[in-house]
Amino acid sequence: MTSNPVTVTVAYHVVSGREPEFHSWGWAMLGASSQQPGFLGGGVLVDQEAEWHVVYRFATEGEARAWEDSTARAQWDVWAVGFARQMERTSVRGSKVWFDSQTNAPKAPTPPPKWKLWFINMSAVFPPVLLFNLIVIPYLGGLNPLVRTLLLCLCVTALVTWILMPRLQRFFKKWLYPPLQALRGRHKRRTA
Repeated sequence: MTSNPVTVTVAYHVVSGREPEFHSWGWAMLGASSQQPGFLGGGVLVDQEAEWHVVYRFATEGEARAWEDSTARAQWDVWAVGFARQMERTSVRGSKVWFDSQTNAPKAPTPPPKWKLWFINMSAVFPPVLLFNLIVIPYLGGLNPLVRTLLLCLCVTALVTWILMPRLQRFFKKWLYPPLQALRGRHKRRTA
């Protein structure tokens, strides 16, 4: 094995329902690339339940480029036109980059808009405050207002933190993080 192999990852958007065809195509294309000089291996992967990848490795950049520029490789791309569209291509030299946390760190989902967070918080806080004021406060009328407010805050904060917010966040997950959930949901419907 050479000291500086090249790994190429090509991302594809696959037409819904045509995933098995793409999977077969990807492995057949890798079989054809294995006949090329310098081929070290490859695979077909699904990333984040939505994007498909064909990954292959060559001993040198020149050998990888020779395969990609060949008429045989162009013919494989023509065969995939009906069920897949190439989205992105990345090429990485060596193996160190695969273990570098900066390049492999998954992108964090964007936080929801502030108005959605406000809505979830109000949905969690308003009911227990209302119930506490209607049911408990009349019995605590003789207490110091500071103590009553402290009891209200302690009870409501505990209810919101450990009971209401986790349930509301789970219930509204698709609404709070729509792009992430849309990708996952679409894939689950395709495979179901």
